[in-house]
Amino acid sequence: MFHHPFRSVCAVVALGLGLTAASAETVYNRGAQGEPETLDPQKTSTVVESDLLLDLYEGLVTYDAKANVVPGVAESWTVNDDGTVYRFKLRDNAKWSNGDPVTANDFVFSFRRLMNPETGAKYANVLYTIKNGEKVNKGQAKVEELGVKAIDDKTLEIALETPAPYFVAQLAHQTGIPVHPASVQKYGKDFVKAENWVSNGAYTLKSFSPNDKIVLVKNPNYREAAATKVDTVNVFGIEDRSAALRRFQAGELDTYGDVPTDQIKFIRENLKTKFRLAPYLGTYYFVFNTKKPPFDDVRVRQALSMVVDREFLAEDIWGGTMIPAYSFVPPGIGNYGEPAFASWKDMSPIEREDKAKELLKAAGYGPGGKKLTVEIRYNTSENHKNTSVALANMWKPFNVDVKLVNTDLKTHYAILRDKGDFDVARAGWIADYSDPQNFLFLAESDNKGLNYANYANPDYDALMKKAASEKDLTARAAILKDAEAIFMRDQPYIPLLYYGSKNLVSDKVSGFETNVLDRHLSRFITIKP
Repeated sequence: MFHHPFRSVCAVVALGLGLTAASAETVYNRGAQGEPETLDPQKTSTVVESDLLLDLYEGLVTYDAKANVVPGVAESWTVNDDGTVYRFKLRDNAKWSNGDPVTANDFVFSFRRLMNPETGAKYANVLYTIKNGEKVNKGQAKVEELGVKAIDDKTLEIALETPAPYFVAQLAHQTGIPVHPASVQKYGKDFVKAENWVSNGAYTLKSFSPNDKIVLVKNPNYREAAATKVDTVNVFGIEDRSAALRRFQAGELDTYGDVPTDQIKFIRENLKTKFRLAPYLGTYYFVFNTKKPPFDDVRVRQALSMVVDREFLAEDIWGGTMIPAYSFVPPGIGNYGEPAFASWKDMSPIEREDKAKELLKAAGYGPGGKKLTVEIRYNTSENHKNTSVALANMWKPFNVDVKLVNTDLKTHYAILRDKGDFDVARAGWIADYSDPQNFLFLAESDNKGLNYANYANPDYDALMKKAASEKDLTARAAILKDAEAIFMRDQPYIPLLYYGSKNLVSDKVSGFETNVLDRHLSRFITIKP
């Protein structure tokens, strides 16, 4: 870059005049794996959206740099003896970006808005733990009957249906984020536009330019503004991992949350400490449309799942950055123990192939039977494409003909969430909180927004309901394991891999702590000049 002597002189003069604030603006160029579909906290459903919202807003609790759940707007809380009523004390210095105080009524408004069926919140059932949450969300009770009330401006009380050991951790999720009531009432759905934006987190929204970047600027009213080092966060939505890698190498991105796995060898050798690989509580899976023949036949689903060589996917496709998965709930999650593995996990590849042929034959397919035609949908990513191609190759010997369909992230998840037509589709789930319920609730029959498989099993639902009311954690874990065993038998999803987080982090960046939730709030980041 051309070095301009006049600019250097100006900078020196500015420093001498005490104008350091203007000249020393810190900018963080953050890559994201796609663009958000929405910035409405009560309507989001993707990790990309969550990462943005956790910079822009703050719930009753939040995450520290290592993704531990810590006090947010609430400075403290108490819980009654049977674990069903929480009382949160809000900070006196909690403010909205326009200077308004954050009050308990703001949270009442926001939780009611989340559960109001008219809002259409795809993620509302995460907080069915709140008393009457499910009834309100299904139109069976008035929003005023939701178990959330303001005792006074700075005291919020939340009643639960049953004790939930993970409830406080749930509140760190974006569904627990408050919105500014006056803005929502004045602007309706347009409250998310930059010119109307009011939030209570470390940053506010300056601009959102689709297919370019989202610009966040430091919120001077945030309680930790003085400790927040980054002034401006430029968020670039880049689905093409190779393009992101090139931009990172060129210094255009300070961090990016994924890598093209076919370049892992190059990345390990050349980027060294700039490549951060860590365990991650998440499962990478493909989902069957269980309402569409022949994927409504459990034998077809089981056969296609058991012939997938997960070790090949982990090592050859994902470059050793993922771990073969034989359960839906990842190992190491809280309140559980060992997950319920697939019954055929320890069979040899030959035994699995023979069993799969037997199942397909019984269903009328397989070698010598009808050709099975499968359309696999995946969102833009070399990694997802390579995985889909590998599945097609693994299924081909079983008289399965695969067609691949690719769309961008927003379109892909809109099809899955809004019950569009598909056969098999890529998906993934990252823990919102460390508890098996956070994975297993996805397959409950009434989880309309997130049960992409359209799976419905009354026995499974009954076990999930039973677990929700079980106070003893050991007994609860056993019930959830029984539910997962049904899931792994029915295979509405094909769990393929347990995630590892794969971050590119520039040497200029400090404060970026690897953690099992892969949460990295910008307010903890420092950028060296």
